[in-house]
Amino acid sequence: MKNIINTTNAPAALGPYNQAVEINGLIFTAGQIPLDPATGKLVETSFADRVHQVMKNLEAILAEADSDFSKVVKTNIFVTDLGKYAELNAIYGEYFPGDDAPARAAIQVVALPLGTDVEIEMIASK
Repeated sequence: MKNIINTTNAPAALGPYNQAVEINGLIFTAGQIPLDPATGKLVETSFADRVHQVMKNLEAILAEADSDFSKVVKTNIFVTDLGKYAELNAIYGEYFPGDDAPARAAIQVVALPLGTDVEIEMIASK
């Protein structure tokens, strides 16, 4: 049986989906963009700030599901400019240091919701 996961500590869904779904001990998050949950607005200061906001949103969703970054097994990252790959890696590495990082894909796309430049989704264990 699946368990729906939503928290007010992360932005509300922008469409007909949930922040995460848990099934068989795995948590599948929806893609998160850099929305500030307090204001509902995009973080627009810098790419680094946007990536950090996405990670904060994902952290809140995983916490609601009784999980955390140490239990993430796979991430998919979508960016509109792979020219920011080195900066992305530096920030991402702050959340997944060492040899225990999850499997990952980083994909350049033409556009993302609300015109942002980064979106990340995760799969984690309970």
